[in-house]
Amino acid sequence: MHGMISKPPGMATKNLATSRVVLLLLVVMTGIAPISLYILVPALPVLATTFGRDISIAQMTVSLYMVGIALSQLIMGPLSDRFGRRPVLLGGLALMVAASVACIFAETLPQLIAARFFQALGGASGMVVSRAIIRDIYARDRVASMISLVVAALMIGQMVSPLTGGLIETAFGWRAIFYAVTVGALAVAIGIAIALPETRRDRVAGSGFRGDVGTLIKSRAFIGYVMCQVLASQIIFTFAGGGPYIVVTQMGRTSAEYGAWFATTGFAYLVGNLLCVRFAPRHSLEKLIWFGLGLQLCGSLLNLLWSFSGWNEAPAWLFGTQMIVMVGNAFVMANSAAGAISIRPEAAGTASGAMGFLQQGIGALMSQFGAYLGGHSATTLPLTSAVLAVSLLCACTMIFVVPRRELVVSETLIGQAEEDEAGMI
Repeated sequence: MHGMISKPPGMATKNLATSRVVLLLLVVMTGIAPISLYILVPALPVLATTFGRDISIAQMTVSLYMVGIALSQLIMGPLSDRFGRRPVLLGGLALMVAASVACIFAETLPQLIAARFFQALGGASGMVVSRAIIRDIYARDRVASMISLVVAALMIGQMVSPLTGGLIETAFGWRAIFYAVTVGALAVAIGIAIALPETRRDRVAGSGFRGDVGTLIKSRAFIGYVMCQVLASQIIFTFAGGGPYIVVTQMGRTSAEYGAWFATTGFAYLVGNLLCVRFAPRHSLEKLIWFGLGLQLCGSLLNLLWSFSGWNEAPAWLFGTQMIVMVGNAFVMANSAAGAISIRPEAAGTASGAMGFLQQGIGALMSQFGAYLGGHSATTLPLTSAVLAVSLLCACTMIFVVPRRELVVSETLIGQAEEDEAGMI
């Protein structure tokens, strides 16, 4: 048996599930870390000039931040299962506030880089714990749509954060960016302290981190969903790594033009998430994943064909077709994430953390791989071939790893699952 072993929460949880305040908190706690990542990007040249260092050193304020996000998800997920969602969230945000203050008063670039690492380590607690809270308070068949809704709102924030950071830096200087991040983290922490009660489910006596991990890694469904979600995310990292070199170096366009074209893929991902919100309540999780996989494969195959024909040497062809991939990608990522964190609901934090760690960790490598393909070739063929290969691997996990079944959750099935668990205990 692969999941749905805990009884859905009672009236208090139903009230949380219909609360717009809680939904808003889920959005902002998910977004505080990634928005804080992108808001600093426009100020990187200024940082290099201010501290008299090479731009590659200034870039470490971003790369080490991503490492902090990856490690945070590996740490904070199990902690939230052990000690509860609220204390981990509040502790993580307290660390983020302290690190943001350290960024404000940093006198050297290494100090700023170190402070950024701890800023990410604390702030990313919201990313992993928010997925666990969604699994805590929403019915199994609503998890994917709620993740999509949160991600859709988050995407809007991420799209405007570089512009916001650039405006703040131009008007008030780069340190003002960290004043804004500090205020934002404090506001999120206060909102959680006031409006978000503990949502963690009661745990079975004697269960713990080792038991959670042991149960999860023995589940074919969990492994399959995680592989599917992580591989789908690598399409984004690979394309994002190679895209700048293709557009700027191969096509001779400006970096600003690349930014505008890349924004179209973010918009397509946003559209995919909104569509998933609409269709998830009426269709099984597996059907939605397969729909997304179909779009991913069609889009990536078309882009490969355009590479052979030479058509996608123009940005409109390359990014227009990639938009198809990104719409499908949103379906795959949201629904496979929902499947993974629903295998063992009381260990949703551990499952979410493991998934996020693999996504970010492997993503850093795939981003470098994509940059190599884009920067060491004269055509788009190597990059589009890599995207198609990852899309095929993603589909293979659903074919060969995830068990065949139609997940339609009902009170009867939940009750049966509880009886099975009681008999095993």
